[in-house]
Amino acid sequence: MKRKAHDEGHQLGRIGWLRAAVLGANDGVISTASLMTGVAAAAAHAPHEIMLSGLAGLFAGAMSMAVGEFVSVSSQADTEQAALRQERAELKSDPEAELNELTAIYVSRGLEADLARQVAVQLTHKDALGAHARDELGITEIVVARPTQAAVASALSFSIGALIPILAALFFPQSMVLAAIPAASLVGLAILGALGARAGGARLTLAALRVVLGGAVAMAVTGAVGALIGRAV
Repeated sequence: MKRKAHDEGHQLGRIGWLRAAVLGANDGVISTASLMTGVAAAAAHAPHEIMLSGLAGLFAGAMSMAVGEFVSVSSQADTEQAALRQERAELKSDPEAELNELTAIYVSRGLEADLARQVAVQLTHKDALGAHARDELGITEIVVARPTQAAVASALSFSIGALIPILAALFFPQSMVLAAIPAASLVGLAILGALGARAGGARLTLAALRVVLGGAVAMAVTGAVGALIGRAV
């Protein structure tokens, strides 16, 4: 009787886009809210300046996140490709040494020497480069670098996060803006932290608390600096 494949539903396949999306959204909330809080503390009676600072922070931050993520992940992709080229050349020039290396890897992971040799031989016959990429270099389809995907996810998620403090400034009365921006942003951070933890299979409470505390410190410091500058000017 043929057994049905067991799908365990691990979260590792989501690591690439999840990391970029969560980082972008959190950064969008924290940086834009901090910027707007600082401006609001310095110029509480200039609503247009507060809103302009938020919009400028959104567009500048989204572009910065996209470019930074693209460059960073592209560098990772270049490193992976260079390692694969080197491994391909070594497999061509000295296949026996590479087979011995693969065998040693499996022995170090707990297989007996004879079994490790059999596994290494079979995997080499099937896909030598794939076996070395996975077991020697740690490069798999799951974690392979995707620069464009990471850049787009970062820019979009940053923009979504940045909209939270902007909408708070737009819909709350001017007298409440200085309190509304941080309050709405902290609620947004808690939700984003919980969603990211749930998608990644981590603990919701710890993830949400961590990002909320970080955001609160960032907004408090920026607000204090803005207030000092406002008084000085």
